Order: sequence, then structure tokens, then C-alpha cells
Amino acid sequence: MIRTFAALAVGLMLLASVAPARATMDDDFFNFGRLQRQQPQPQPGRAYPYYGPGSDYYGGSSSPIPRERVSSPVAQPPGSIYISTSERRLYLILGHGEALRYGIGVGRDGFGWSGTHHITAKKEWPSWTPPAEMRRRRPDLPRYLAGGIENPLGARAMYLGSTLYRIHGSNEPETIGHAVSSGCIRMTNEDVTDLYNRVSVGTLVVVR
Repeated sequence: MIRTFAALAVGLMLLASVAPARATMDDDFFNFGRLQRQQPQPQPGRAYPYYGPGSDYYGGSSSPIPRERVSSPVAQPPGSIYISTSERRLYLILGHGEALRYGIGVGRDGFGWSGTHHITAKKEWPSWTPPAEMRRRRPDLPRYLAGGIENPLGARAMYLGSTLYRIHGSNEPETIGHAVSSGCIRMTNEDVTDLYNRVSVGTLVVVR
């Protein structure tokens, strides 16, 4: 009897240690259950729910990696973006040897990539249509999700070239600084909004 209880306890401990790790290995939408949370209501004078700064639903928790002005790590044109996936940092090149550095989440093992692109589109509170390949891995995902705080693309998205990759927001600040995504560059909603307001379509983006 004692051996049976001991084996059961060990099994439960192993299960508890595996579950959190599995959660962080999901695709760009970890906590699908959050959709069950009550949705925000329209504010007076607005025909749609307000998700902006000051809203309880903005999801703009500060990044665990504060953005800061630093020396530029590369010689790129002012206004361009440099992303170091190994460092898990995004740099907006300011010129005069300086850059604005942000913490990011990057592609997990098997989903990392590098290359040079330009921002081809910018969207506020973008909708999300999971690719067929992702839905095969995650059949619980919706075919389409409208923009909003529950959307895994967050408050802003900047689309890179003709790829499926984006620099986008997230309402899961705890994932910043980790390799967690399917290749997209993830930022907090607060940081991605700041970056979004500083760059334009056509901006050079170098990923290393």
C-alpha cells in the first residue's frame, strides 16, 4: 500500500513538472481558454469596445525587459530595425551610434529564422487567421479571430515582407525574453505600440 501511494505521488509530481513546460511550447496562442473571459463593453461615445491605453483591457503590462536607449549594436540606417534572436532583443536604430532596445519573444526551437525584410503593412488590433499548418498542430484554434485583447497578435502588428511573420503584441508579458513563438517577433502591447508609432511601412528589418 505504501509503495502504491509513493508511486502515485511521484507520478503526480512528474505530471506537474511537465504541464507548465508544455504550455509554453504551444503556438502563438497559449491560453485559448482566456476567450471565455468576459469581453469589454463599449464606452460612452464609442460604437465598439475600447482597447486603448487607460482601458482595463489594454493588456499593456510593462515588459519584464524595460526598453532603454543604448549604443547601437550594428551600423544600419537610422529608423531601421535590427533583431537579435539569440539576445532576444529588438533595436530601433536612432542614429548617432544609438538605438532604442526592446525585449522580445522569438521563435522556439525549430521555428527560428533570419533574413532581411521591410515592413509591408501595419495594423492596429489586427484580426488573426491561423495558417492551416498551425491548425493541424492545434485543432482547438479558431479559423478566424477578430482583433482585440484576446487576440494573440495583440494591440499592433507589423508585417514583414511577403512572409507570415510579424512583429506583434501580446497580452502575455511573461513570455518576453523567451523562445516561445512559431517564428513571429513578440512584444508586450505597450512596447509594440511604442515601436509602431515610431516606424512606417517600408522600414528595413534585419533579423539575425
